[in-house]
Amino acid sequence: MNRKIFLIDTGIMAYDDAYQMQKNFFEIIKSIKIRNKNEEVQIPTPNYFIFTEHPHVYTLGKSGKEEHLLLPEEQLKQKQIGFIHTDRGGDITYHGPGQIVGYPVIDLDNFGIDIIRYIRLLEEVIIRVMDEYSLMGERSEGETGVWIAPNTPRARKICAIGVRTSRYVTMHGFALNVSTNLTYFNHIIPCGIKNKGVTSMEKELGFAPDREEVKTKIIRHFAEIFDARFENLSMRLS
Repeated sequence: MNRKIFLIDTGIMAYDDAYQMQKNFFEIIKSIKIRNKNEEVQIPTPNYFIFTEHPHVYTLGKSGKEEHLLLPEEQLKQKQIGFIHTDRGGDITYHGPGQIVGYPVIDLDNFGIDIIRYIRLLEEVIIRVMDEYSLMGERSEGETGVWIAPNTPRARKICAIGVRTSRYVTMHGFALNVSTNLTYFNHIIPCGIKNKGVTSMEKELGFAPDREEVKTKIIRHFAEIFDARFENLSMRLS
């Protein structure tokens, strides 16, 4: 099992471009797995982890409902917000400046886990990062992601998670609100969940933590939880 993960940080990148990067890695890993089924000599499958930050965009998962976008097309254009249908799980969410987006494109067979376990471990990574900032990130029963005070009337999501898998290869991932402008969530029903809010680390802490510091903590906890090691292939394009 290959537990080395190539780390790529693109800086600011359009959603479509980041999707295509993921897709390319996703198909490479799948093609190796298909080849390995028919060959005696096995080629180790690689793993990738993409950090990125997107310009303003709403993305709708394959199980989402378009009525959860509350702005007409004309207003989206006026506000210069993209709207994209995508093939991850989940409903609608927002990506934009001040948000750390992580796309692990990994072979779950390398880590001996299934998709349900994978999502729980992703949540655990973020929960441990929140703990370093004295924030109590928690799971909400029946809902993915990481929440603050999930079992109270003030429940609010701080990190959304939505993934896709095929042949136990993953793509898409998580979006952690660090210093995100939360007013953009007012134009959607986030993740299709009514009567629950969203928040950011900045809102909870009263200051915006350094995003590079947060990313370093994410990688450290991901490596610990998944028993992985990272090799930096940083490709900053911004």
